[in-house]
Amino acid sequence: MQIDVVNKIKKMIKSINPYTKKIIGEYESFSDQKIDQLIAEQQESFQRWRLFSFAKRSKPVIKLAGLLKKHENELASLVTSEMGKPISESVAEIRKCVWLCEYYGNEGEKYLAPELVHTEAQESVISYEPKGIIFGIMPWNFPFWQVFRFAIPTLLAGNAVLLKHAPNVSGCSLAIEKLLLEAGFPQSLFSVVILEAERSEMIIKHPDIHGVTITGSANAGAAVASLAGKYLKKSVMELGGSDPLIAFADAGLAACCEAATSSRMINAGQVCIAAKRFLVERSIFEEFVQHQKTALVALLIGDPLDSTTQIGPMARPDLLDQLDQQVKESVKMGATVVTGGEKWKKNSACYVPTLLTNVSFDMPVFREETFGPVAVVIPFDTADEAIKIANDTAYGLGASVWTSDPAKAKYVASRLDVGAVFVNSITKSDPRLPFGGTKKSGYGRELAHFGMIEFTNIKTTWIQ
Repeated sequence: MQIDVVNKIKKMIKSINPYTKKIIGEYESFSDQKIDQLIAEQQESFQRWRLFSFAKRSKPVIKLAGLLKKHENELASLVTSEMGKPISESVAEIRKCVWLCEYYGNEGEKYLAPELVHTEAQESVISYEPKGIIFGIMPWNFPFWQVFRFAIPTLLAGNAVLLKHAPNVSGCSLAIEKLLLEAGFPQSLFSVVILEAERSEMIIKHPDIHGVTITGSANAGAAVASLAGKYLKKSVMELGGSDPLIAFADAGLAACCEAATSSRMINAGQVCIAAKRFLVERSIFEEFVQHQKTALVALLIGDPLDSTTQIGPMARPDLLDQLDQQVKESVKMGATVVTGGEKWKKNSACYVPTLLTNVSFDMPVFREETFGPVAVVIPFDTADEAIKIANDTAYGLGASVWTSDPAKAKYVASRLDVGAVFVNSITKSDPRLPFGGTKKSGYGRELAHFGMIEFTNIKTTWIQ
């Protein structure tokens, strides 16, 4: 009797060190059956977890903070090896996750406290109840922080979390899963699924998935949001940005320029809330440009595991090529390269820190998000002109305003179409403050108390 044997080809997902270009991990994509089983196990774990008191839920969160501290160096090395950021920045990312865990573990209970509302009823109560399993699609640029800032408040609210991380940081995702188990979170409450992006629909449509959140590009967000809408799932979108930094002549130029360099160049410019468009009052424009040129030329490019490196490789070759094309196309259209404008000759995985002037509003470096170490400098004459230029974008994530005049700062801040404005400081995320954007930068909020209640059922109870 002849037996037909069907050989199923296993789909392997690779993690490649962007600087050395060596494969550092290979992971088998989960089968549909394995995903269904995983969700079933998560649902059982959630039904128990949702009944825990906040005090009981917070214990593993506080322990998790201690584990992050204990394993800081090895976790930071993993981040750097998988996505390329300088090791000093990876250490800072792990420490920020510690801060978040300690903050929510100690302060989060008050955000979920029932609220009494005075009505004609004997008692009217607003309560916050967990929804169930929340599916998180997270990016590679902050492989620990992005997961923690979504997952920790979501878990403390009583939910379960299913994580699909970016393929190139699969090792980070599994390390996070291991850490949470070691910290004492119940088995299967936080789980990692490894699969291709195009298979995400099978998870989003699953009846036991009750919400979906993504941090990523506007195009990826649109695709996920359409699926969430199709299957009537609550969604939160934290998407791209083209943040302006507005520098007035009365600002402290040295501090402003230093902040501009830091904001644009951290993580090789691969940051959604980085200042990407420098809008500078005309009277200080030339001085600002020269200061920035000096600062960018001085940045040390190289091996991200070297503690002296300030600019490491970009995370993937396709992202580097896309950035290079945006710069080249803009130069063809008339932009001037003050410094940079090319791949680093010693290692083509890195892009030289770049500054462009003579930028028109139809150029890719202005109109599109530039996700890499590229900044443009544009002059303005009045506050209203600066506001108009700043808002002339499809994005609305953050902005920073630099001036010594409080009235001017408040006037400009109130008219910027963004989710956050930082005055005399770079735009950043902070566990104590809501984070998110408007327009094509997404909707919904992470962090603060908003991040805890995004994936809860806000229930009204009326007792007569």
